[in-house]
Amino acid sequence: MAQAPNQGPPSGTAPQTDAADADAVFQDSRILVVDDNDKNLELLVAYLDSLPCEVATAADGVAALEAVRDDPPDLILLDIMMPRMSGFEVCRKLKTDPQTRDIPIIMVTALNELGDIERGVESGTDDFITKPVNRLELLRRAENLLRVRHLKTELERTLAYLNSMEPGATGATPPAGDAPGETDASS
Repeated sequence: MAQAPNQGPPSGTAPQTDAADADAVFQDSRILVVDDNDKNLELLVAYLDSLPCEVATAADGVAALEAVRDDPPDLILLDIMMPRMSGFEVCRKLKTDPQTRDIPIIMVTALNELGDIERGVESGTDDFITKPVNRLELLRRAENLLRVRHLKTELERTLAYLNSMEPGATGATPPAGDAPGETDASS
């Protein structure tokens, strides 16, 4: 008895994700971890070690802004309470700059009062993780935001390509008789 060719997953199940595609998202990704406490930096970097990403660090908000300017990351893990510039201020500056506003930011904080969360949302953060940090939670949230970042980048590339394919998008004018409303004089 002949079997039908594989039509994909049965109805109601999610399609299988190719592990190589998932790894490709992370291999080209860069995460910036910002915290003024060296032990917190070491811990977060160690937790992220299982992701095949480049991980950079900054010791305060000013250094974070410089690091983002020099080599924009795909994700930022940002402490709130830091000297020289708070995480709230760093987040606000990044989210109001057209060059950096699409970089996802996870605020990593011991603050858990409603007012602190509201202030973080007002400054533009994409997510929160409270200290002490759970390794699995950190990894899942980082992976999810990196996937979103990657998908958004792919969408922007695709839209730019499609826009370039539209007539007149290159600035070239169509030959005589090809423009709407024109007729070829030789016919």
